[in-house]
Amino acid sequence: MLAAGDPVLTGTRHLWLEHHEFMVDWRRGVLDVLKSFSLRTARAWAMKHYATTLWSYLRPAWAEQAWNRLISWMRRSRLEPMKRVALTIRAHLWGIVNAIVRGVTNAGSESVDARIQRVKRMACGFRNKQRFRNAILFHLGGLDLYPAAGSSTHTDS
Repeated sequence: MLAAGDPVLTGTRHLWLEHHEFMVDWRRGVLDVLKSFSLRTARAWAMKHYATTLWSYLRPAWAEQAWNRLISWMRRSRLEPMKRVALTIRAHLWGIVNAIVRGVTNAGSESVDARIQRVKRMACGFRNKQRFRNAILFHLGGLDLYPAAGSSTHTDS
């Protein structure tokens, strides 16, 4: 256990946040040395790292069992932030397991929302809701506004 005020963790915040598989070798070595100390930060990192491995299950029962193991570990960790995270995961476990097994995300709706916000920004505001709705439908409605090939509005007279 390190004494209070020990500068061992000074400047290591991004080291703990970086994805372990993409780390440069020397940074991975520094992190391995830090993990060998009896640090609360190292225990919290281990729980976070374990949680990143739980997203590849195909069966709901196995996924739920693995997440329950993580929740149990977090609740016994004596780390208050991790206990709060465990309660949050427990409250949303059904949705987490469904998202893992079904492979569903909210990325599509987030993308549409971002595109709507871009339309709103480009216009610098709208006079009323109907004009805003029309602009959204015009830009995001998926309509093919180009004339059909071979058709012409001009006549040769």
